[in-house]
Amino acid sequence: MYHSKITGLGYYVPDNVVTNEDLSKLMETNDEWIQERTGIKERRHIIRGEDTTTSMGVKAAEIAIERAKVAKEDIDFVIFATLSPDYYFPGPGVLVQRDLGLKTVGALDVRNQCSGFVYAISIADQYIKTGMYKNILVIGSEVHSTGLDMTTRGRGVSVIFGDGAGAAVLSREEDLSKGILSTHLHSEGQHAEELSLIAPGMGKRWITDVIADNDPNDESYYPYMNGQFVFKNAVVRFSEVINEGLQVNNLQVSDINMLIPHQANLRISQFIQSKFKLTDDQVYNNIQKYGNTTAASIPIALTEAWEQGKIKEGDLVVLAAFGSGFTWGSVIIRW
Repeated sequence: MYHSKITGLGYYVPDNVVTNEDLSKLMETNDEWIQERTGIKERRHIIRGEDTTTSMGVKAAEIAIERAKVAKEDIDFVIFATLSPDYYFPGPGVLVQRDLGLKTVGALDVRNQCSGFVYAISIADQYIKTGMYKNILVIGSEVHSTGLDMTTRGRGVSVIFGDGAGAAVLSREEDLSKGILSTHLHSEGQHAEELSLIAPGMGKRWITDVIADNDPNDESYYPYMNGQFVFKNAVVRFSEVINEGLQVNNLQVSDINMLIPHQANLRISQFIQSKFKLTDDQVYNNIQKYGNTTAASIPIALTEAWEQGKIKEGDLVVLAAFGSGFTWGSVIIRW
């Protein structure tokens, strides 16, 4: 049995900065309203034709692979987490395999939205622990901007989301005191429609239905979110899954050196920080400048925290996410 260890991290965000003031020119909103409810000041949006979910993932992956000091031919498997693939099919995992020039390794796509990166890390961890693979590339990447309702009708959702990508290389670690100590995954599908995008989907409204109706008031192909309901569930599940990870490893809240929560809403992160009595130095948030980048939010934040020296060897790092599905999870790491 082995442990898996994060040996390389990287992220990429588009150059195009979209401020709250910029959004106020498209819809009835303002900087104060957005910051009060979300904590977001700005986010990044792609320029069409310059970036895609896959291309951003590739750019983040190249940085992670270089920092991991492994050759591309040493990557054994690719796991790509996203809700915004370039194509309905095939998924972006195979596109990354192609664009990075990797061997004909397996490529897996994970569709767990905001908790996608946590799920992907958990899958990679199991493959490495069992000895099946030695180096796995894990990517979380999202393009939200091209699929949002950028009008007053959609402002409750559209002001929140941004584009970006993060990546990690997980490698085999023989020292069982280091690396990923445990992962914990959950779901509660009875609330699936409280945060969802219904069309296009084979179940209710496929492309042919949307085209046939040609209804300008059809909102089924825009994201829907019951914000208050999601918030209430998120703060409960965040707390539960963090405590679960600590208890399994006989750890205390005081042992946490760095908590990287999914960047859904700054108010959620602040609530969790207050509940666990963590200091500002123990929690890393960057939603203020990137918005909610869904599966990309944790790897972007983790990379930034590491780059800034906020994560050091021997630190206990906790990743936690909650999102659409409802799905949630945590990862406990001894750096």
